[in-house]
Amino acid sequence: MSDSPSAASGDVDRQASWQAPARPEWLEALNREGECLDLSSTVPLDAASLIATATRNTGLSDFGEDHWRDPLEALCRDIDGPAELTLMGRLMTRSDLLGWLENRLQITELLKQHPEILDEKIERPVFIVGLPRSGTSILFEVLSQDPACGVPETWEALFPCPPPTAEGYDSDPRIARAHELVTQWNRVVPEFATMHEMGGRIPAECGLIMANSFISDHIASLHQAPEYGGLYATADMRPAYRDHETILKILQWKNPRGHWLLKAPAHQNHLDILLETYPDARIIQTHRDPIKCMASTTSLMGCLYYMRSDLPFDSDAFEDIMKGPATAARLDRVMAQRKDGTIPEARICDSRFQELMDDPLACVEGIYAHFDWKLSEEARTRMQQYLAAKPKDKFGAHQYRVGEEELEERKLFRNYQETHGVPDEV
Repeated sequence: MSDSPSAASGDVDRQASWQAPARPEWLEALNREGECLDLSSTVPLDAASLIATATRNTGLSDFGEDHWRDPLEALCRDIDGPAELTLMGRLMTRSDLLGWLENRLQITELLKQHPEILDEKIERPVFIVGLPRSGTSILFEVLSQDPACGVPETWEALFPCPPPTAEGYDSDPRIARAHELVTQWNRVVPEFATMHEMGGRIPAECGLIMANSFISDHIASLHQAPEYGGLYATADMRPAYRDHETILKILQWKNPRGHWLLKAPAHQNHLDILLETYPDARIIQTHRDPIKCMASTTSLMGCLYYMRSDLPFDSDAFEDIMKGPATAARLDRVMAQRKDGTIPEARICDSRFQELMDDPLACVEGIYAHFDWKLSEEARTRMQQYLAAKPKDKFGAHQYRVGEEELEERKLFRNYQETHGVPDEV
């Protein structure tokens, strides 16, 4: 139980209802063996060691702009200390950090060799935003079936260099490598497979792309990292969005796409900067009962932390998406931005979770009509085939509990739910 002021003041204690799933025997044995070792020297996670290793692995030394250094150093102080990572957690985290550092080195070198990449235009991108667990992923995957869209696949987000080519796109060896890396999450915590599908060719969230800037909710979601979490919460997001745009330019340079289709719940926090970066962007905001979203997110976050640490789950480490007042404030801010014209109404479309579940194609048709897009017969057929092949709970049902104390926060969301016609689910 947290001793923080917020917990003491009567905020809902979501972590109390979360129960850690059983770990596979092989993982328990590995982590127990790790307790015999000096992990700080066996699997070093200090910034200097990581930077030196990335430099040695690539033969490069220029990481580009320096906005990544302070977040990396803060993160390293957390993960080498209060995050209390297990042996497997340290191995997974070192792999992540080295990958992002090596990407920075390779991207900087690529742009030196081919500065014309920066002349690429990212035109009319579409961003799906909303609360975590509000249907953003399934909507992303359904819309991605339209061949007029281009989506960044997981393997591209993990390994953007060298730039993918149209000719080798479906046979790139990085696909298999990425698939093994991301499905490792399911092998470490099998329950995670019921919460979120992973794979080398699954459309990637923007948080994974932004991890290359070390300013990303993806990173914050993996560790109970108080210093990094505080830094991320107050960070200037512009450098992360600049890096995001640069990577999209790299990905389309030798493999042109239709308009980009992109997704991240965290974009909802930064829509003004998103539109500053992509002035002609279109936004789809998903809507679902916030009480249900927060309960599901708590379960998800608990599993993510548990992959890498035995530390008792403390939701304060990521309270922005699991506490009622913070969640309500974020939703209210978007409504205010829509009202004052920061987000023009013609540029944003609402998608309610229940409508997506009840009639996915009708929901899609409404989005296309809002933006005056044409839904081709090929796109419609591909979407129907995708939905038929992925029934609800295909990988098992995600089990989680909503307690009476959570329901007490309902009043915080009445204005949001009435404005957007969002029904109570609990």
